[in-house]
Amino acid sequence: MPTDQPSGGQPLTVGRRGFLAGLGGTVGALTLTPAQALAEVVTARSGGFATSPDRFGRIFALPAFADLNASSLPAALIAMGGPGGVMDARDPLQEGPVRLITNPELSPNNLDNDNHTAGTTFFGQFLDHDMTFDQTSPLGRPVDPERTPNARTPALDLDSVYGRGPSADPQLYDPNDRAKLRVESGGLFEDVPRRSDGTAVLGDPRNDENLMISGLHAAFLKFHNAVVDRLRASGQTRDLFANARRLVTWHYQWIIVHEFLPQVIGQGVIDDLLRNGRRFYRPARGQQFIPVEFQGAAYRFGHSMVRPSYRANLRGNQDGSAFFGFVFDPAGERQADPVDLRGGRRARRRFIGWQTFFDFGDGEMRRNKRIDTKISTPLFNLPLSAISSGDQPTVLPQRNLLRHITWSIPSGQLLAVVCGIPPLFAQHFPELQQFGHGLPSSTPLWYYVLKEAEVLAGGRRLAGVGARIVGEVFIGLLQLDPAAYLAAQPSWRPTLPRANGSTGNFTMVDLLTFAKVDPASRGQ
Repeated sequence: MPTDQPSGGQPLTVGRRGFLAGLGGTVGALTLTPAQALAEVVTARSGGFATSPDRFGRIFALPAFADLNASSLPAALIAMGGPGGVMDARDPLQEGPVRLITNPELSPNNLDNDNHTAGTTFFGQFLDHDMTFDQTSPLGRPVDPERTPNARTPALDLDSVYGRGPSADPQLYDPNDRAKLRVESGGLFEDVPRRSDGTAVLGDPRNDENLMISGLHAAFLKFHNAVVDRLRASGQTRDLFANARRLVTWHYQWIIVHEFLPQVIGQGVIDDLLRNGRRFYRPARGQQFIPVEFQGAAYRFGHSMVRPSYRANLRGNQDGSAFFGFVFDPAGERQADPVDLRGGRRARRRFIGWQTFFDFGDGEMRRNKRIDTKISTPLFNLPLSAISSGDQPTVLPQRNLLRHITWSIPSGQLLAVVCGIPPLFAQHFPELQQFGHGLPSSTPLWYYVLKEAEVLAGGRRLAGVGARIVGEVFIGLLQLDPAAYLAAQPSWRPTLPRANGSTGNFTMVDLLTFAKVDPASRGQ
C-alpha cells in the first residue's frame, strides 16, 4: 500500500489557523472521514460537475497558505526566494561552466541526482509547454483561476508542436510537403524555423527560451517527419498527416507514462493510480483542465533540477571543441552567439548533442540536480527573454513564490492532511521562521513539495503531496482525453522500432535515434 494513502475511516481534521500553531486547534476546522473530506474539499470541476477546459481551475476548495491581505507577505516571499538567500545553492560561478559540470563536488549545496539524466529537466519543461500557458495573470495579485484562460489545450497532444494544424497554422509546415513540419538548419545541424530577426516560428514561443528546449522541439519536428517517411514507405497515403501525428503523439505519451513519470514520482504511485484510480483530480471525460495546485506549485519542482551549466555538444565550437555554457549568463546579453545557453539565436555551435542529456551507453551522459529546496544560482538572474510575460522580477524562485498569492494556493501541510498523507511539520522548516507569516507551519506548496522530496526521497523523486498531485494530473489528462492512448486504447504498445530494432517499448533515446539526431547519426 503506498504511503500517501489515508488509512481506513480515520477522521481528517483540517484548519489553517491550527497549522499555524503546528497543526493544533480547531478554528474553522473540518473534522471529516476521508469520504466526507473529498466531498467537502474537492471542487465541483475536479469532481466532474462543471466544464470549462479552456480555463485554469482548482482541485481543492481550501484557504490560501497565508493571509493574502497582509501587506508584508509579498516582501516576505521575495526575501525567501532572493539571491543569496535560503533557496540559493550558491554555486561558485567563478569556477566557470566547464568545471561546474565536470566537477560537481564544487557545488556541495547542489547535489547531482543519480536517478535522472540531464535531459529529464528539459523533457519536463517540454511537457509543461504542451499543456499550460498562462499569459494574463499578474504576479502577486489574487485572481480567479476559473476566469484565467489557458492558451494551451489541457492535454498532452503536442499542440505546442503542431499548432492548430496545416490549414490554420501553415507557417509551421513545409510548404513543399504539407504532411511534414518545417525544419531549418543552424549551420551544422537542425534548428527550429526562424524569421529574419531570429524569432522562432513555433506553436509555443516558450520552446525557444533556452538552447535545450529549442533543440528538443527541433528533434520532435524531425521525429514527426521521419514518421511521415515511414508511413509513406509502407504505402500509406490516406490521412497521412493525421496518422503520423497520432503515432508521434502516442509514442510521446508512452514515454511520459513509462519513462518520465517513473523517474519523477516513482513507479509505485503510477501503479496505484492505474490500478485504483485517481482520488482528487476527477473532471468529466473530455473536460480536463489544468489545476493551479499543479501549474502554480507542484509541477514547478523541475526548476530545482536545473544545473548551473551544461555541455551543449561535444564539438560545436569553431576549433572542434565542446560548447559549454551557463544556462543563463548576463554576459550573453545582446551577443549574436551568446556565451550562455539562452535561446533566440542561431549560430553554428547552437545545437544540442544529446549524449550529454540522455544515456546512449557511451559514458557521456550527465545528471541533473536533485529535487530539493536549493536552486541553481543562474536562475536568480534570468534574462527577460526567458520570461514569457517579460516582467519583473527576474529571479525565478521569487516568481514561483509570488504565484502562490496569484492563485491563493493552500499550504502543503493542509493539502497533506486532506490527502491523508503524513505532513511535514514546522521542525522541517526552521529556515523559514525569519520570514514570519507562520510559513514553517503553513508553507507555500512549491517550497513544501521540494522539501518533501528532499526529506522523504533524498531528492531523487517527488514524494507525498507532490507525487500525488503531479501523478493524478498527468494520468488524468491521458485518461480523460478521448484521443490519448490511455483513453482510446490503454493496451496499446509502441510500434515504431527502437534503437536496437525491437518494438513494444519506446524511450527518449529511441525517439532521438528514430529522428536521426542521435550521436551515431550525426557522427559526433
